[in-house]
Amino acid sequence: MENILLILNIILAAILVVLVLIQKSEGGALGIGVSQESFMFSRTAGNFLTKTTAIVATLFIICSLALTIISRTDITSTDSVLDKVEETDDTPAIPENNN
Repeated sequence: MENILLILNIILAAILVVLVLIQKSEGGALGIGVSQESFMFSRTAGNFLTKTTAIVATLFIICSLALTIISRTDITSTDSVLDKVEETDDTPAIPENNN
């Protein structure tokens, strides 16, 4: 089940990246979005891309949360390293001086 969710999460991430990149860049920054002249009805195309991006992003977040919840069951609780150290009062032995 975890592998299926992991593959689905990777696919959703790739789709999300593509959807964000093809949207029209309003600020004229790095977007490779299409111009308004290329679509006959650019508003409906923009609304469709916006809604599709929101849906894919929501599915991506849900899938990521599901992966986190599933993987938490595999984690075993561990004690602190300081709790495992044995408390000993033994001092190291001083080596004898061989003259």
